[in-house]
Amino acid sequence: MRITAVEAIAVDIPLSRNFGGSTYSVLKRSTVITRLRTDEGLVSNVYNGDNRAHGLHIAALIERELFNKINGLSIYERELAWERMFALTHTIGDRKLLLEAIACVDCAIWDLNGRALGKSVRELTGGYRRELPIISIGGYYMPGKTHADIGREIESYRNAGMAGCKFKVGGLSPEEDAERVAVARKAAGDDFILCVDANRGWSAEDAIRFARLVEKHDIRWFEEPCHWYDDAAQMARVRQAITIPVTAGQSEITSHAIRRLIDAKAVDLVNYDASEGGGVTDWLRAAGLCRAAGVAMAHHEEAQIASHLLAAVPHGTYAECFADPARDPVWQLMWINRPPIRDGIMQVAEGPGFGIELDEDMIRKYRSN
Repeated sequence: MRITAVEAIAVDIPLSRNFGGSTYSVLKRSTVITRLRTDEGLVSNVYNGDNRAHGLHIAALIERELFNKINGLSIYERELAWERMFALTHTIGDRKLLLEAIACVDCAIWDLNGRALGKSVRELTGGYRRELPIISIGGYYMPGKTHADIGREIESYRNAGMAGCKFKVGGLSPEEDAERVAVARKAAGDDFILCVDANRGWSAEDAIRFARLVEKHDIRWFEEPCHWYDDAAQMARVRQAITIPVTAGQSEITSHAIRRLIDAKAVDLVNYDASEGGGVTDWLRAAGLCRAAGVAMAHHEEAQIASHLLAAVPHGTYAECFADPARDPVWQLMWINRPPIRDGIMQVAEGPGFGIELDEDMIRKYRSN
């Protein structure tokens, strides 16, 4: 069965308010849908990423550059397809966007593999378990937001069936953000998973000061605590100085970069994003490195992909989503057969491939041109 055609669709859905973290703004939900076709009529149906500025560019890379490298290949020649696409990183300037485009195509190939074989990607990549805990990303900074609002937000995640929350920090002083975390823990109760994510917002010194203030609140992990320019070295310092596990990896675009984080002793968990770093194929390489080093695997957002991957390996942790309906209309509405969430647990889709069905009317409405 060979690849014969492709369609890449950039989608942009405006949001009602800014869902930014300490170092960025989020005013729309964006993604790219990739539909590879085979000579036997099989079509992939998978969406990747949340690139809010360059969706059309990514779609163009898929259709105009990457497809030329894989046209005519068997859907089972995954490594060959990946190698041919990755070779373009030597000649195309913006490697980050190119890796996002490669991720879209690679995931589409894995989806085709599953559809052809009648197996889910979870089964194809390890099949370790059929379900996993899921947490919501939250704790956003918004004008006028009070501590009482934080409490109500955390309660809403419980009501939505979440097992926990990854809470935004790094945008205020360590002391102010520690107060916000204390409010979140009080509202959540002791049995609710609480992680914190600084989005590279602090120096090592401030990150350590913050961590020592919140250690008593049973924090599952401290994500991307330090500024981008020397984060591995700074995170290693932070990790040595605190008791909270340190997580990073979502800002990396290759498994080679994950190896460097491990070598620097900077992380206890890695949240490498298959939609940012070359797809399922390279995520599995990173997962193998982490398994050998005793480092657990998380995944940045993208539960439609991450649930399969994290459930496939024994060192997977939690899927992530946006439980606030206003933050992610793709998760809430466009993915029409999303598995239900109950008591903090997400069942992994059992349909072939990624098992994703999408609302075609929404795609037509929000398709970028």
